[in-house]
Amino acid sequence: MPNPSPGYSITVRVTAPVGAGTTSTLAGAVASVKGAMTALDVVESHPDHMVIDVTCDASDVEHAEQIASAIADVPGVVVGKVSDRTFLLHLGGKLEVVPKVPLKHRDDLSRAYTPGVARVCTAIAENPEDVRRLTIKRNTVAVVSDGSAVLGLGNIGAAASIPVMEGKAALFKQFADVDAWPVCLDTQDADAIVEIVRALAPVYGGINLEDISAPRCFEIEARLRDMLDIPVFHDDQHGTAIVVLAALTNALRVVEKSLDTVKIVVSGVGAAGHAIIRLLVAQGATNIVACGRNGILSPDDTSDSFRSWIANNTNPEARSGSLQDALAGADVFIGVSAPDILTGDDIATMGPDSIVFALANPVPEVDPVAAGQHAAVVATGRSDFPNQINNVLAFPGVFRGLLDAHAVEITDDMLIAAARAISDSVSPSELNPTYIVPSVFDAAVAPAVAAAVRGVAGAGRDDDV
Repeated sequence: MPNPSPGYSITVRVTAPVGAGTTSTLAGAVASVKGAMTALDVVESHPDHMVIDVTCDASDVEHAEQIASAIADVPGVVVGKVSDRTFLLHLGGKLEVVPKVPLKHRDDLSRAYTPGVARVCTAIAENPEDVRRLTIKRNTVAVVSDGSAVLGLGNIGAAASIPVMEGKAALFKQFADVDAWPVCLDTQDADAIVEIVRALAPVYGGINLEDISAPRCFEIEARLRDMLDIPVFHDDQHGTAIVVLAALTNALRVVEKSLDTVKIVVSGVGAAGHAIIRLLVAQGATNIVACGRNGILSPDDTSDSFRSWIANNTNPEARSGSLQDALAGADVFIGVSAPDILTGDDIATMGPDSIVFALANPVPEVDPVAAGQHAAVVATGRSDFPNQINNVLAFPGVFRGLLDAHAVEITDDMLIAAARAISDSVSPSELNPTYIVPSVFDAAVAPAVAAAVRGVAGAGRDDDV
């Protein structure tokens, strides 16, 4: 059974008899089914009974039900409402719109709306560049998805993807003070998505594409980049690649190896794998072997232009065989593919002081504990293991820098600068095999990334009116 997680946290409201051992008995009931109690609050106290909220983490929905049943089995205890705390957090959504200006009397209204607003509209019509200074475009990003490749859930559609995009927008605001908004489109036609985003782009200073399946995501991003005068960033590709490069930079420092000499095996040739390989090549990696579902990517693989690019820029020794064959003697494994495709024994075949990034989520390509018995550095995408490679280290700061610079495009140099800022956020005195990337809650990371991106992008804001 997986470890209990806050993602499956429940609060069980119970009526229990008064007694010195009541709370310890309830805690024992939770522990008996391997739940993790995180809080016990007395809501009401009466001469003969108490109303108590028991809050605990479970491993999944079934485990949560087992915990509630174990509490109900305690003699004298009556279970009332069982609340799923994750669903409670999402009630009514996670975002709201709040005016930045006061609207308390007629003068305020005359400036914010009619008649004063007409002067601002006319100014923008006469000088279209003013839209970046005088509207929300200056600080607003569209989080665009069609719901075709959501987290580990797959193609669940636009409506079901909204909670993820809301969460993304909340992270933008929390970590970089960027105003972002979910734009979940009820179509998976590439032409329609491109046209819709083109038409709504005047409102936004940047487009963050999210959870769009490959290979359509490549085409959509490329077409929008050619078409729009604002940066277009596919986080599943470039955000992942930035953080992987940052983490690998520090992992190589730990094991005292160099990117241009190590052998790297990448499992997964979709959106994330493609972007990781491109960025590693741009940074100087020379020996990458890419593996798909059928093993090492063949040099003549022309399924699409993106796989063809990977085939032409990897596997310099023209090897063939399975993922396990590729792994033998390798220095680095980067997995952005599928759960449980490797064992600890497979990791044991890698070279000395090997590095393993098993990033499939929530179940990695290899058990991190098993990998750690053989590899010098292990990272995952999970928060309950050391070295979490999480895109939140990248995208808020990247967009903060792009917006501040009034950037119109994103370049590899910007991505590399962002990765360097993340890796340098871990000081030499902090760096060790279990700490190769900063915490996602490190408040210094997003400003550092923003400054790095802004430094490459060049121009800055003009706030004069």
